[in-house]
Amino acid sequence: MNRLYFGDNLKWLRDRREFPDASVDLVYLDPPFNSNADYNVLFRETSGEVSQAQFHAFTDTWSWADAAETYHAFIDNCPNVAVVEMMEAFHSFLKNSPMMAYLAMMAPRLVELHCVLKETGSLYLHCDATASSYLRLLLDGIFEAENLRNEVIWKRTIAKGLTSKRLPRNHDIILSYQKTNDAFWNEDEIFQPYDETNLDEKTAGKYCHRDEDGRLYRLDSLINPNPNRPNLTYEF
Repeated sequence: MNRLYFGDNLKWLRDRREFPDASVDLVYLDPPFNSNADYNVLFRETSGEVSQAQFHAFTDTWSWADAAETYHAFIDNCPNVAVVEMMEAFHSFLKNSPMMAYLAMMAPRLVELHCVLKETGSLYLHCDATASSYLRLLLDGIFEAENLRNEVIWKRTIAKGLTSKRLPRNHDIILSYQKTNDAFWNEDEIFQPYDETNLDEKTAGKYCHRDEDGRLYRLDSLINPNPNRPNLTYEF
């Protein structure tokens, strides 16, 4: 039965009547990224156009004043000694910073998710470069480093021009862990047979040309997005 739980997920995860130990097959979490930004819920008109109507959803800014109690409670009660020592090392390095406040929020939730995950279960954590290095160390302590299966790179947009100070920030990260070597993995679902007669409209619109061997291909622009950079323009 599908069920939606409303409220603080840590409270629900600790409720063993709702989530007994080793009862969950799969966890995907897309937590705040510690981006130091406000996020609003946007609405659309019936026509599909973006509406001016919106409301504040949450603030992705973390304060040690709000997290200190959570941190100390975690240090005093977490049964995983290695994770406790890691969090203490983080605190020694990061002090009372927003990043430490963010990790104090994440750590108890990740420990509880590990508890409710089945021996055959997997966890996928969506993050970005802001906190991925810290979260990976934390997950290594909780799941053990050898149970990291993948660091999935999700390119969410094409690279833009005007990279005058840094390379583009155009990808997110999904850290994939399995609880044990017995974790379920359905390789049959990873690849699906290619069926040219069942291309979705968007894909068919892109790949609408055929070469002499009958293979589909697309035409794409090779124009430099920044015409003021002649060193990035080539004859072909």
